[in-house]
Amino acid sequence: MTAREKFATQADPELLAQMRELAKTEGRQLQALVEDAFRAYLEAKQTARPRETVMAHFRDSVRRNGELYKRLAK
Repeated sequence: MTAREKFATQADPELLAQMRELAKTEGRQLQALVEDAFRAYLEAKQTARPRETVMAHFRDSVRRNGELYKRLAK
């Protein structure tokens, strides 16, 4: 069994009721849905921004080809 750490927080009552209902419908514990939501949120945040190496290449490309990009955009 994976170790768990207790914490306290607050949530919008309607949102919490929806989460509880979903947990009941899926036959899962509320904590499992909360963990899924945490994971999904963190994954979205991590994948939402490009990697630094990608951005470095992009900036270099704009520096080298900026004039060409401007002409092509017309």
